[in-house]
This record gives sequence, structure tokens and C-alpha cells, in this order.
Amino acid sequence: MHLAEAFGRSADVAAWARAQWFLRNADSIGTRCRVWGKPRIVNSGRLVAGDRLQLLSRVATTDIVVGDGGTLEIGDRVYINHGTSIGATELVRIGSDCSIGTHVVMMDNDFHRIEPERRRERPASQPIVLEPNVWLGASVIVLRGVTIGEGSAIGAGSVVTSNIPPRSLAVGSPARVIRSL
Repeated sequence: MHLAEAFGRSADVAAWARAQWFLRNADSIGTRCRVWGKPRIVNSGRLVAGDRLQLLSRVATTDIVVGDGGTLEIGDRVYINHGTSIGATELVRIGSDCSIGTHVVMMDNDFHRIEPERRRERPASQPIVLEPNVWLGASVIVLRGVTIGEGSAIGAGSVVTSNIPPRSLAVGSPARVIRSL
């Protein structure tokens, strides 16, 4: 056996073991999930991870928090890159075959109101849904109440404030569709 093959298998086993450890409080975890690095995962609600999830947390900590009564559903073959933050107080659903770039932020609640006299009040949560095969570029922010349609791509640094139709390329702050895919 070639040394590189042995190391590759060893690293794969270690990544599988880290997935079992870091996702130990998940309600269900699919087969062949892998974790690289040390993510912060807090589950006080419902966390479901599909088959072949790949979660990176080496360069920057990936932070996943499911609050009381919240649900985070991650489909099959999802790739979550380092530095990503996901907060689910009601529902965040990530469809199968989605790719999430570095330092992406997705939160289904703003955690405070904008009016100065009401900033200590928490507004209602609204679900975030990534339909299958969505690609979020680096440093994308997805705000509450947004659905991104199947097969869409969101350009790096974009802030998604409203729904994006299927098979669309959206960029900017706020993100706007610039063409169909």
C-alpha cells in the first residue's frame, strides 16, 4: 500500500470520528458524514444531518446553533465551509447538494428590533430555506424569511434580503438577480 493511500484512509476515518463526536447531539445523522477541525455545535432544538455532510472548521470556527424550539435540517451531500455561522430559532432548511462558502451567515431571527426604544425586544423568526443545489459564495449573509430557489448561486459578499427564484445568479447588497442559469 502506498503511504498516501494509507494516510488518506486514516484522515477519512478521523474525519468520520469527528463527525460522530461533534454531531453527537443531533437528532439524526446520515452516513459518511465528515468533520474537519473543531466546529461549535449547540443543539437545543432539532438538528437533522443528511448523508455525506462535509463540515470544515479548520481555518475559522464554524458555528451552528439550534435554539429551543428551532429546527436545522441539512440535506444529503451538503458542503459547509469554515467560518460559517448558522442560527436556527424556528427553521433553517438546507437542501441536498448545497455548497456553502467561507464565512457565510444564516440566521432566521434578527435577535433585536431596529427601533431605538424597542431594541431589547426580539422579533418573530422567519424560516430560511435553501432549495437543492444552491451555492452561496464567501461571506454571503442570508436574512430571515428568505427562500433561495433550486440551482441558484449567490455571489460573494452578497446580502440576501428577499426570495431568489430557481436557477438564478444573484449578487450585491441587497442581492439582485443578474441572470438566469
